[in-house]
Amino acid sequence: MTEHRFDPIKDKTAEIVEYIMGAPEMPKNDDVLFNIRLSVEEATENIVQYAYAEGEGYVVVKVEVLPNNRLVITLKDEGVPFNPLDKNDPDITLSAEERQIGGLGIFLCKNLMDKVTYTFEKGCNVLIMEKEI
Repeated sequence: MTEHRFDPIKDKTAEIVEYIMGAPEMPKNDDVLFNIRLSVEEATENIVQYAYAEGEGYVVVKVEVLPNNRLVITLKDEGVPFNPLDKNDPDITLSAEERQIGGLGIFLCKNLMDKVTYTFEKGCNVLIMEKEI
C-alpha cells in the first residue's frame, strides 16, 4: 500500500497525480493506465480547486491492490463537504456549446473506473475509485 499526505495542496495537482501514478501498485497495461490517470487527474483537480477556499488544506492519497486484483485509489480531505456523485451526468448528446459547464470530469471517472464511491466520514470527504487490474 502506498499512502501520502499532501499539505498544502494549492497548485499541486500535477505532483499529486504523479505520486499516485508512480505507485508500485499501478498496473503495467497502458490502456488501463490511461483510464486511471484521467480519472485521477479529474478527481484530484476537483479537490485542489474546490475543497478549500484558500487552497491551504490537505489531501491524503492511498493506493492499494486488494486480494481480488482490484486497484483502489482513495482521496480523503477535510474540505467543503461535497458528493460529486450527486451531480447529474451531463447530456453528452448535446454539443459542447449546448451543455452546462462542469460535471464532465466525474462523469468520466464513473465511466472509466469500475466503481466510484463517496462518503463523508468524521468530517472528511472520502472518494474511492476502483479498477480491476
